[in-house]
Amino acid sequence: MNSRRHLLLFLLLTVKGNVVFKVQHKFGGRGKGVEALRALKAHDSGRHGRLLSAVDFQLGGNGKPTDAALYYTKISIGSPPNDYYVQVDTGSDILWVNCKDCDQCPTKTDLNIPLNQYDITASSTGKKIMCDQEFCKTVFTGPSSDCKVGMACEYGITYGDKSKTEGFFVNDYIRLDQVSGNLKTTIMNGSIAFGCSTKQSGDLGSSSQAVDGIIGFGQLNTSVLSQLALSKKVKKVFSHCLDGRIGGGIFAIGELAQPKVNSIPLVKNEAHYNVLMKAVDVGGQSLDLSTEFLGYDTSGDTIIDSGTTLAYLPSGLYNQVIEKMMVQQPDLQTHSVEEQFKCFWYNGNVDDGFPVVTFHFQGKILLAVYPHDYLFEVRDNEYCIGWQSSGMQSRDGKELTLLGDIVLSNKIVLYDLENQTIGWTDYDCSSSIKVKDDVSGNIYSVSAHDITSDSSPIKVSVLPIVLLMAILLNSIE
Repeated sequence: MNSRRHLLLFLLLTVKGNVVFKVQHKFGGRGKGVEALRALKAHDSGRHGRLLSAVDFQLGGNGKPTDAALYYTKISIGSPPNDYYVQVDTGSDILWVNCKDCDQCPTKTDLNIPLNQYDITASSTGKKIMCDQEFCKTVFTGPSSDCKVGMACEYGITYGDKSKTEGFFVNDYIRLDQVSGNLKTTIMNGSIAFGCSTKQSGDLGSSSQAVDGIIGFGQLNTSVLSQLALSKKVKKVFSHCLDGRIGGGIFAIGELAQPKVNSIPLVKNEAHYNVLMKAVDVGGQSLDLSTEFLGYDTSGDTIIDSGTTLAYLPSGLYNQVIEKMMVQQPDLQTHSVEEQFKCFWYNGNVDDGFPVVTFHFQGKILLAVYPHDYLFEVRDNEYCIGWQSSGMQSRDGKELTLLGDIVLSNKIVLYDLENQTIGWTDYDCSSSIKVKDDVSGNIYSVSAHDITSDSSPIKVSVLPIVLLMAILLNSIE
């Protein structure tokens, strides 16, 4: 059916202010054990199949899109409200949840959370959106030739591994907590339109780590962030701070007042968050990034992605990084774990025994990665290296660099899509940040806290114009 199209969502909030999502981290901290490291690599492989479906990869893993969600949050929808756990994904651009009597939707998960299916007939405020309504015309950039009176506004989404979800659009209330000041909240309802999944295929519904749906924060016009910006509720700006020590942190939408960050331009006309990398040094020794040495031009092909856990480097760059980082330990013997990780035994403080790896960008902006960030202790005194040889190529055959959480941990990273820039600074992600209300000029503090003992849903602060979505990340043991 032609009226069922791909990657479509328009989100409407009838409120102004700042929103706080409380999010669980699937892997939380790092923990020890080969299983944890294997889960990180499988997570990355699945995410790349969905997030970067426009490029070719040779990464291995199970390729399941549900394994691609590093974080999930609990949202509350309907009247009376029911809770739903949805993946938080900066690499996709819609919001959808599983619906009652869905064909092949998951009914159980290993994440120790209850799965739920939205029932429009059980909500007094739920309304199906029809194909002839203005909302549907706006989403599909015009009326469908197949549209008839009484026909639902349908959608279909196909992911990189050919998994698919299909359904129709619904309008209903989402329960929100307004933040009226520093750490002060009141409950309110906002009206949203979202996808109601009635059928799934492929591995999407069979993952052992399944949740109830996905909420996307990509930069396309169909993302939650973009649609809220179009409704003049928010600025098209978001930031995150990931605590690499305990797995917590903050994820926020809105103007960041503190801390300040240094920013660089995003590469134009790219679907992802691409930046120009100028140089790399290991322990102060510059690596050779010349086209003559590597055989390709590295500029413009560095992607910043908080949803990827490790860091993936072109083979020529990867080999140099590994060689230079092992110079201080010439007698250290490496071995393979899981046939994909380079590991070694080391009895000592890794920050004293291995060098800092620093990425250089435009404007002399630096991104330092410390040994405790890029080395994973899988057993007592056994460490595996988080740098991976990517095997990733763009359509024109150029190898890509993908920098994930091991690079971004313990830093505030600010994505300013209005000015098309990205920036960062080192920060204690277990502390608080400050956000600014453009209308009143007031500045409010928002801090990470443990949501495992808090049953309330999304929090929204009632600051006009600015929307803060502070996603409170917590570790799952």
